[in-house]
Amino acid sequence: MNVGIIGAGRLGTALAQVFTRAGHQVMVSGNQGPQALAPLVGELGANASAGTPQEAADFGDVVVLAVQWDQKESAAASIPSWQGRTVLVPLNPLRQNAAGGLEVADTDGVPPTETVARLLPGALVVKGFNTYLAQALTEDPAVDGGRRIVLLAGDHSGAKRKVADLADSAGFQAVDTGTLTEGAPLFDTGGPLNGLNRDLLAL
Repeated sequence: MNVGIIGAGRLGTALAQVFTRAGHQVMVSGNQGPQALAPLVGELGANASAGTPQEAADFGDVVVLAVQWDQKESAAASIPSWQGRTVLVPLNPLRQNAAGGLEVADTDGVPPTETVARLLPGALVVKGFNTYLAQALTEDPAVDGGRRIVLLAGDHSGAKRKVADLADSAGFQAVDTGTLTEGAPLFDTGGPLNGLNRDLLAL
């Protein structure tokens, strides 16, 4: 599968490692341009390339929006049309505070996944891969005789199947929690199944 990743920070880099290791072709993009990503592409190996956000979006059978929460608006606006694209959203509404820790951003009562989905009109949005810290994503998903679970939510069954196939191919166990309205609140920040770095295991 071709995967386009918008965002080359810790989360985008971690997912690029996960998917290239599973044999998928990955194009990474960031706000500093493709040339700045040459060292990362070199580390990722032959299955990786770099492009602009538009090139990554056009490349991907699945497009991953892996930017920081406060960058979501500018990242979404960098693609003129999201119509029909399968978009994986692994974002949590977290930002760094003055003390260097993380705080939950105010979403004005709108569920975080809905906040992002509103920025991507026409996209087939799938929430997932947001319940683990970036470092944990790159670790072996086989833990204690089981596999780490990736919870998914989305309104389009075909889009969820693509993302589930990605997760399963990388050694995770994908679990469909339902629609964005029904499922995403379960594992959005503050939800009962969102404990960053908590091991949800399929045995």
